[in-house]
Amino acid sequence: MSSSTAFPGQSPLAETAPLSLCAREPHVPADRLVAEMVPPPRFDSVRFDTYVPDPNQPSQSEAVTVLAGFAAGLGGAHATGAGRRRWFSKKPAAPAGPRGVYLDGGYGVGKTHLLASLWHATPAEPSLKAFGTFVELTNLVGALGFQQTVRTLGGHRLLCIDEFELDDPGDTVLVSSLLSRLVEAGVALAATSNTLPGKLGEGRFAAVDFLREIQGLSAHFRPLRIDGEDYRHRGLPDAPPPYDDEQVTRAAYATPGASLDDFPGLLDHLARVHPSRYGALTDDIGAVCLTGVTAVPDQSTALRLVVLADRLYDREVPVLASGLPFDRLFSDEMLNGGYRKKYFRAISRLTALARDAKGLVAQ
Repeated sequence: MSSSTAFPGQSPLAETAPLSLCAREPHVPADRLVAEMVPPPRFDSVRFDTYVPDPNQPSQSEAVTVLAGFAAGLGGAHATGAGRRRWFSKKPAAPAGPRGVYLDGGYGVGKTHLLASLWHATPAEPSLKAFGTFVELTNLVGALGFQQTVRTLGGHRLLCIDEFELDDPGDTVLVSSLLSRLVEAGVALAATSNTLPGKLGEGRFAAVDFLREIQGLSAHFRPLRIDGEDYRHRGLPDAPPPYDDEQVTRAAYATPGASLDDFPGLLDHLARVHPSRYGALTDDIGAVCLTGVTAVPDQSTALRLVVLADRLYDREVPVLASGLPFDRLFSDEMLNGGYRKKYFRAISRLTALARDAKGLVAQ
């Protein structure tokens, strides 16, 4: 549609045609993948002192104290170049004890806030710190190759991995090998997840077959439990019910930078775009408007939607939708299966973005 096209009944000068995610096929060069390994915009300004611990959950205050001390202790090897010298030695010295922290907790207890705060607090230039989701890390390996990824990240002082989950045997071996090489190079690690490191893989594949790799990963981290309720539900109103197609369409025309897509069509489009490009797919989008939201038909489609939800949440993009409410996107079988934590996270994040979108609808 032309940018001068108006929604029926509206002035063509007052309204502009919305964008479409389905019309976008972004191509992301590998160097952008590396440069973008920083905390997402939602967490640009977070710090340890902006984290508000629940007074009923002492583990939250403890986590702040432990992580602040961990950050303060990362001013060593790589700051003087020792890490790089060790990288080129024939027999790198393995650090004593765990070389990382692992934030374990449920949804919405502020794990990503704390992980981003650690990144900001670590005394190093941004180019010596990397922050990305588990999916983004595996995508980086896919783009650069294993050895180049080791060389690229091996000079870093800190690697932060958000939403650390092992979804298939190949990722288990890949990440285990990568982190082992980075630890040998002197890189400190920090990760968030909803599963303790010794239990990664449970409920997804035959964990006994990969116990060696899983236990090897566990040895790299000191687990730090963070208890609490989902802060997105603390004292907040229930998620707004879905709107009708006309309300969503009118809001899309009235909102600068908004996209408007049919939900089933968007799901089909996601299958044609690599998940590493979902961030670029949402570049410069002010709001996502979706009509005809339905239950997700299969697990592969559901996992792609989870990645899109993560990228939208990172970028604080409101989501306005008609059709089914977001808590009915996934079947009971999915919510009780091995990927349930991903699906509950997506529901939680999409619900938060739906709240953010309430102001887009004319009252």
